[in-house]
Amino acid sequence: VQLQASGGGLVQAGGSLKLSCASSGNTVINATVGWYRQISDNQRALVATISSGGFATADVSVKGRFTASRDNAKNTVHLQMTDLKPEDTAVYFCNTVRYFGNSWYYLGRWGQGTQVTVSS
Repeated sequence: VQLQASGGGLVQAGGSLKLSCASSGNTVINATVGWYRQISDNQRALVATISSGGFATADVSVKGRFTASRDNAKNTVHLQMTDLKPEDTAVYFCNTVRYFGNSWYYLGRWGQGTQVTVSS
């Protein structure tokens, strides 16, 4: 399954954005989905996850500000971002993930990301 992120944009610090994630081939997203952001040329950091049953997690860097959710009827996953900070500026991606051995691992091919830019 290849997932595509969308909904990014330019926002002022303190503002909000809601990202969406959908499968490129309209395959049902029936797994835990993770939201990542690019932090260097070769590294992406996981910031939030949402399980197939709707259980959400968030990294300490975004906890209380970012919330992952899913709309199973529309086969879409979302990342609601509030109180955005300039350091949240990044390209955001979504992918299916699995938790194993105290770590998260992505499972699918990387799809299109979406740029989020937060101005101060």
